[in-house]
Amino acid sequence: MRCFLAPRGVDAPEDFDWTSEGRGTALVRSVEKLIGNLPDLQQDRLKAELDHLASLSDSNGLTCAEQICAPLGIDLEGLEGVQDVLLTLAKDHPDLIDRVSAQASLMRRTGGRNWSGFQFEQDGKPWALDNESARAAFLEDTIAILELPTHRKREADWYTVIERHPITAEETEHTWATIYVEERAESELAFGATQTLERQLVQKVLEVGISCDVQSRRVEICAKGGKKIRDQYADAFAKHFAPHSNPPVETPRREVFLDRLRSPSIFETEPADEIDRIEVSSLDFFGTSGGFARFEKRGDAETIYQFLDRRFGATSPLSASGWNLMGATLRIYLAAQEGQRRRSLTVTLRTPNTTTLPNKTEKHRQFVFDLLERWELLAPPPNDDDLFEVID
Repeated sequence: MRCFLAPRGVDAPEDFDWTSEGRGTALVRSVEKLIGNLPDLQQDRLKAELDHLASLSDSNGLTCAEQICAPLGIDLEGLEGVQDVLLTLAKDHPDLIDRVSAQASLMRRTGGRNWSGFQFEQDGKPWALDNESARAAFLEDTIAILELPTHRKREADWYTVIERHPITAEETEHTWATIYVEERAESELAFGATQTLERQLVQKVLEVGISCDVQSRRVEICAKGGKKIRDQYADAFAKHFAPHSNPPVETPRREVFLDRLRSPSIFETEPADEIDRIEVSSLDFFGTSGGFARFEKRGDAETIYQFLDRRFGATSPLSASGWNLMGATLRIYLAAQEGQRRRSLTVTLRTPNTTTLPNKTEKHRQFVFDLLERWELLAPPPNDDDLFEVID
């Protein structure tokens, strides 16, 4: 608190007791007295900032602060509670408070749900994420999708974070956008810099969250309104940032089951599938002691299972204790047809619920998902009987 207040013009005597142990209300009253010595306008600004931090001082605010700080490498270890975290961020990283506020607003409105993932083809065509005119046009389309009048204040905050995989330490760059829209045409009268009354608009609600992974060509969108609304955001994203690529397909998250791949599997197929063969081309393992291992198939001389048995024998991570299978890649080779050469479909599965199917159309995506369900590697989609509404 002392380090937070000092740059804001709050001077405390050297003998001021900043500890809260046993003081309780006395500490609050002492700090209020310090703030009360400031000029009125400075008091109002500081109290407004403290009120804003207080509005974030709940479990949602702490969760959002942790989510934002982790990819940026900001260590929150040792801080005591959400108030300590927020004061530290306001002191050392004041620009992040708005992002915490935006994320908390989104979480309160959606409960942390309502995310949809969309996969673009790996066509090598560049995205225009840094193009200011494309960002402005996307924001205008967002307002149109929300069906809000044009006079509502709006703002899009774009920023980049580097996420580090907790096991492989692999770094991935993500571009984030948080879109704020004024909740309602609310206004208030307040004293401005000239001590005269002036109208101020209140802007405080986050409507849409976007996360983009350029390397994997994946976009995740969070917004209320159901699948159709999020499809509209995905179409707007493709129109402005990837105009030369085909529209993306939705890739919902469903639980994956990899234990079956610990032994050579017989993948059941039907003649109508027109499949030539299926192979497991890579396996990823995580050791309980902290180790990580990835094995990839090379050539057609042996399968990945034959290689692991030849190389490791009884100590193979497939059978030895302490190794968890956390990822696998399958290649599905389609038989050659008249006028078409043989093609392959590649799908990557990662625990607990990630399925990636790049370079493929919606038809191929559904075809592979049906196969994964048949092979009991993927949980079936939820049906209406699995969904219920809780009313407080």
